[in-house]
Amino acid sequence: MDPVDELLRGIRSDGADVGIEELAAPWRFTCDAALTLLAPLKGSVTLPDGVVSVGETAVVRGPFTASSDEYSLLLVGAYPVRGAVERRLLDVLPPMLVLPDEDDCSSIRDYLVTQFTANAPGRQVVQDRLLEWLLVCTLRAWFDQQPAAPVGWHDETLGPVLRAMHAAPGKQWTLAALASEAGVSRTTLAERFVKVVGKPPLTYLKDWRMTLAADLLAESTSTVAAVAHRVGYADAFGFSTAFKRFHGISPTECRALCRA
Repeated sequence: MDPVDELLRGIRSDGADVGIEELAAPWRFTCDAALTLLAPLKGSVTLPDGVVSVGETAVVRGPFTASSDEYSLLLVGAYPVRGAVERRLLDVLPPMLVLPDEDDCSSIRDYLVTQFTANAPGRQVVQDRLLEWLLVCTLRAWFDQQPAAPVGWHDETLGPVLRAMHAAPGKQWTLAALASEAGVSRTTLAERFVKVVGKPPLTYLKDWRMTLAADLLAESTSTVAAVAHRVGYADAFGFSTAFKRFHGISPTECRALCRA
């Protein structure tokens, strides 16, 4: 699986606060959500990094304040970020991104807006799924526009290696095996990886395994041993030791905290 696909796959709208806000001028509000999507339907909104108008969609990371001196009608979706994969997505996003309407994304947004006046059964489920698709569509469009994607995803040497690790995190990868994916020597891969990503290939792999493991523990009923096997560890003891070193808590504690 492509690393961008893996990050976007972690997006879940369950528990998101979504609605259409009608705001009389002048107005101002603060949002504490980790990730928020805003799309003006009428008027505009002033955010910390600029003004967003009708025909644009913004995704804002972290708490922020929005305001305007004019009447505004806003589609707002505030997402809770629970999983480790979702938190990793936050790490690669800028504080705010703004995209002009795209046909696919605007169609999803327009249909989502109609659901707020619909009285059909299952309306909330439809809203959740449409909000999920709208955020994925917007972020995918943003990633497509980046001349150099984060952590070398489109790098000629690193791209094949990253795709291989993300497609099979449980495989017993060695530096030599990863280098063969890129068709370069181990030294060339190691030096390039550290230069672009900031850490050695096998360290990146370990970190990604621990990130995935945290989500598997939170979202599935698999045993610790089964999760260990899925992320490349032969036994639960070695996995638990590595997990606690990385996250600061044991796999069992992680599962209990995530489900609390």
